Amino acid sequence: MWQIAVCGPGECTPQEAGAARAVGRLLAEHGAVVLCGGYGGVMAAAAAGAREGGGVAVGVLSGRDRSGASPDLTVALPTGLGEARNALIVRAADAVVVVGGSWGTLSELALAQRGGTPVITLGGWQVLDAEGRPVPGPVPAAGPAEAVRLALAAAGRAGPFSP
Repeated sequence: MWQIAVCGPGECTPQEAGAARAVGRLLAEHGAVVLCGGYGGVMAAAAAGAREGGGVAVGVLSGRDRSGASPDLTVALPTGLGEARNALIVRAADAVVVVGGSWGTLSELALAQRGGTPVITLGGWQVLDAEGRPVPGPVPAAGPAEAVRLALAAAGRAGPFSP
């Protein structure tokens, strides 16, 4: 079973929440486990979508307990790691879908890229080099369905899994 992280800001726009919910639902419908930071905004929307799609949503929480965790999570994992939990989220993922952007989301994008985890972007951050050209790596998607298709394809290229 693929594990796909959905990363994005804890405070997001209604459009970002709608996109994250659709991504979570589509991933669940395709049998993927949704990983996220476990709190509000994009994270809560992705978890709600996964629940709606009959799937599993795992929240890797920054705190030492489950307080503030999204009620739609299947599993809430308190880590006490603070923002360092971002590395755990993207390293446990076979691919990452970034919806929207915040500083924490940018750290997840960067950590995923550095670790070789494929990243699909849906709005939010665009990373440019010194010449103003997009940095190779993150793959932009036009909408939730394309983001899920690209993430699952990238996860499949990343290697086999054991169901």
